[in-house]
Amino acid sequence: MARLRQFSDESARYYNTERDIPSIDGTSQLSPYLAIGALSVRQCIARLYYDAGNEPLSEGAQVWLSELIWREFYQHLTHFEPKLSKRHGYLDWERALRWPGEDSWFERWCEGKTGYPIVDAAMQQLNQTGWMHNRLRMIVASFLTKDLNIDWRRGERYFMSKLVDGDFAANNGGWQWCASTGCDGQPYFRIFNPITQGERFDSQGEFIRTWLPELRNVPNKFIHKPWTWSEFASLAYPEPIVDHKTQREITLALYKEAKDQF
Repeated sequence: MARLRQFSDESARYYNTERDIPSIDGTSQLSPYLAIGALSVRQCIARLYYDAGNEPLSEGAQVWLSELIWREFYQHLTHFEPKLSKRHGYLDWERALRWPGEDSWFERWCEGKTGYPIVDAAMQQLNQTGWMHNRLRMIVASFLTKDLNIDWRRGERYFMSKLVDGDFAANNGGWQWCASTGCDGQPYFRIFNPITQGERFDSQGEFIRTWLPELRNVPNKFIHKPWTWSEFASLAYPEPIVDHKTQREITLALYKEAKDQF
């Protein structure tokens, strides 16, 4: 309750500008309490409006409210679409989608050893703390499904085995959004570039250096592509597991193949 009150009164107004930056404390971090029922979405909404008084909700508070509504939306989906609880995608053509990614790739993703710093730092945060920043959840899920071509269900299951805020509906909804198989999924041809995502949301590499100390001395210019640094060979860090540009074309072909069957 103290965390909710502090966030609503002091931080919610900045949520729209700070929520995507993993190196700062810009999110509510209330998801573990929502997941176990210690807090309800109604309590969160009531607190937002209480703190707003007679004024309209700030832009930041409105964005946080929309995130709470997404959470409720995914809960409703699991009721109205029982197939989601049976390991099926929401969209019918998902059944025809092939996942040719290698088991060894999945293991390296789990361990945070893909060679893409923003992905690996995010997985280290998950493995060491049981929590991951929401922007990073999207990045690593997109990477697993669309760079490594590994079935989203494997990532969904791994998240649930690690997350202290693991919630089936929210987790399933997020993974299907990233895999483009959900009712609200991003278009299949929209594929996150792990390099540009890192440059955009961790421009100075602060988050990366926190969770990947082996990269602490890499200059900012190379922090998102350390393999291009002249001293890369001296680092205890792997080369990229795959080439993003190449994998993007493979993914587009796989998705088009599946959709063409329906």
